[in-house]
Amino acid sequence: MSVAVRTLVAWCPDWPVVATGADLASPVAVVYANRIVAASPGARAHGVVRGLRRRAAQGRCAELELHERDEAREARLFEPVVAALDDVTPRVEVTRPGTCALGMRGPSRYFGGDTAVAALVHERLAEVIAGRTDVRIGIADGPFAAELAARAARAAPTVPVGGMASVREEMAARIVAEGDVAGFLAPMNIEVLERPELVDVLRRLGIRTFGAFAELPASDVLARFGSEGLGAHRLASGLDERPPDARHPPVDWSVSSEIDPPADRVDRVAFLARTLADELHRRLGSDGVTCVRVGIEAETEYGEQLIRFWRHEGALSDAAVADRVRWQLDGWLNGSAATRPSGGITRLALVPDELIAARGRQLGFWGGETEVDQRAVRVAARLQGQLGADAVLVPERDGGRHPNEQLRLVPAATVELTGRSLAPEPDAAPWPGALPAPSPTRVLSAPIPIDVLDIDGSLVTVTGRGLLSASPAVLAARGKRLEVDRWAGPWPIDERWWDPEAHTRQARLQVITVDGRAHLVVLANGVWSITAQWD
Repeated sequence: MSVAVRTLVAWCPDWPVVATGADLASPVAVVYANRIVAASPGARAHGVVRGLRRRAAQGRCAELELHERDEAREARLFEPVVAALDDVTPRVEVTRPGTCALGMRGPSRYFGGDTAVAALVHERLAEVIAGRTDVRIGIADGPFAAELAARAARAAPTVPVGGMASVREEMAARIVAEGDVAGFLAPMNIEVLERPELVDVLRRLGIRTFGAFAELPASDVLARFGSEGLGAHRLASGLDERPPDARHPPVDWSVSSEIDPPADRVDRVAFLARTLADELHRRLGSDGVTCVRVGIEAETEYGEQLIRFWRHEGALSDAAVADRVRWQLDGWLNGSAATRPSGGITRLALVPDELIAARGRQLGFWGGETEVDQRAVRVAARLQGQLGADAVLVPERDGGRHPNEQLRLVPAATVELTGRSLAPEPDAAPWPGALPAPSPTRVLSAPIPIDVLDIDGSLVTVTGRGLLSASPAVLAARGKRLEVDRWAGPWPIDERWWDPEAHTRQARLQVITVDGRAHLVVLANGVWSITAQWD
């Protein structure tokens, strides 16, 4: 049995929203992969919560202000906050922008106990944040329980800031006594694990709290759920997620590179960071281990030593390491004057600080993840490192009635590339008037004007009730005539009738001509045209 390390977690709520610079009292939300990942208190008052799809959130709050997530900006603005704790302990680690942690063994002895350290951390962070959001402190055995304590700080009685004469307010803090983590976690809902597949099975088995999960025999959990389930069971029991490693100290897996001439811009170091991340990932993989916490070290031309630790809830892939290096460099080089180095960076190093055994990766046999998918992700990440985070675009389903509206190109850095699909989601809201599947394979950039004629050579029209005046028989365009073999429709739409400038009224036909080609034919403003085709 291994008791988790005593840890303090400082949490700044709604940091993705704070990083946008918006007023938290206004309805503001941050979107990633077409879903809400953070919402301001003003947005939550209208029912906008994490996990909602973009259009569902807009349906709940018409005044909602949406921002695409920019994790680089979040990390850059969070760097001065973390830097304020450097004189408390040099080993501050960033879990994600807005959340940081530090080990309590040394600071607690030096400053006189957990409460004193919590008060000091709260004072430093509140001074830097300057009212943009509040700061919540959680102290418990292990980073997992400490973060949950920080999130529960509002519900707990606040701890007076004793011994700090310059601070007269009370801080939001939750300090869990040593050895009492299991009791603290027992009543909590199992869903806070944020492991959807495991949580779904546990709920179907009737296990809904950490306490009920912890009561299960560890051997049975391992047999049924494997190493991931055993790690979650240890967390629920108030233990460290991973037992202590009794092996001999490992070799030095750190990687580094000199930079000549010194670099003072992030784009100059981004490609090198990607190369180092690939090399680190290759070294660790050859020895069957992977990294969950990495130290990013930088040395400037004037001898300054900069270091910051980043933790990930799971194994850090090469792409994840490269992202965190880029964010941290952006924070150092483009941060506030207090944290900006005095010279260019001459050396960059990655130090794996916490390692676990690699679980391997099972490639798909009937669908699922494949090596081709992984190669595509690696190529996209490499191009981002060379050309910039917004240079690589991928399609994202956006909804709409027209073929040119249903997909849009977005930066690959703003979506989850693995496991994604462009197929409509089963619970997606319907679009009345949208064309039935399959969608056209080609949308024309410039519609082709045509005449749709009936068998007598008269122009086919559409009545106000959406009915054709006659069956289409010929498509005539540019002196050419194509006979119609089959057709379907029309599908009329009347959009944005409340806006005279954006008002659209159309009728659409799907037509197959005798040459075997299929066309999407649209009637708008009395003119027929071909707007898309099926190959």
